Amino acid sequence: MAGGRILDAEGLRKSYDGREVVAGVSFSLRPGECYGLLGPNGAGKTTTLRCCLGLTAPDAGSITLAGEPVPARAREARARVGVVPQFDNLDPDFTAAENLRVYARYFGIKGDAMDARVPELLGFAGLSGKENTGIKTLSGGMKRRLTLARALVNDPDLLILDEPTTGLDPQARHLIWERLKRLMSAGKTILLTTHFMDEAERLCQRLAIMDDGRIIAEGAPRDLIRGHIEPQVVEVYGEGAPEWASAEAGRFTRRCEVSGETAFCYVADAAPLLAHLEERPALRSLHRPANLEDVFLKLTGRELRD
Repeated sequence: MAGGRILDAEGLRKSYDGREVVAGVSFSLRPGECYGLLGPNGAGKTTTLRCCLGLTAPDAGSITLAGEPVPARAREARARVGVVPQFDNLDPDFTAAENLRVYARYFGIKGDAMDARVPELLGFAGLSGKENTGIKTLSGGMKRRLTLARALVNDPDLLILDEPTTGLDPQARHLIWERLKRLMSAGKTILLTTHFMDEAERLCQRLAIMDDGRIIAEGAPRDLIRGHIEPQVVEVYGEGAPEWASAEAGRFTRRCEVSGETAFCYVADAAPLLAHLEERPALRSLHRPANLEDVFLKLTGRELRD
């Protein structure tokens, strides 16, 4: 693999109907890390992933995946990759174990070789004893964990996870996070897309934020927070919060954003603002450290994307 990188994308471009949806994207993944690709809907993440997997041919740029040029040798490269799609596509007519065995055949794995791995994969996914359980009777969290196990049938070097915990309850999310950390400890590399900023902050060593087809920021989560946002946030809400922000917030902060009925005040020192709010009982407040979601919203905006 070139330069010790398992995935190397340089200058990717892709247009549809005259609109450039990927506009010069470059990034690389180091073995054993979790790299996040974040962005609002329509930012170009899915097209970038499809290009990297050889499912969509870029208009320009170069891709090396698992040491193979893509798209020229995409099939060979994908043999070293496991994919967890955004939506589960398990076969509802098969049991949990049968889903693993059938999928393994795409990689030429069958018979005794796969039979020996089924208990191990189901155990990893917390599904021991569910070998003969039909897909329709599994919970959403179980299906998601089975999809993760299925992505491991070929013992891949790289796992691509497209919003792996969307729609799951907190317990299921935490279990999947624990499994992903276990995979990284075993040397697997992960490329993660997610709309959950706490998930990215918890799992990713590095990440890139995309918008309008471009990478607008890249780095470790804590470095991005330090570099792009004030260290403390005071959320002010309650009756009259937007009006208060318009009239008073400027005394305490150079940046205050109003979204709905909440004013987000970004400050280096929250003490003066908190003392001021103590004298206004109609307003409620939440004081917290800045986080990755604050960075994301600052860079991409608070407007709803469809």
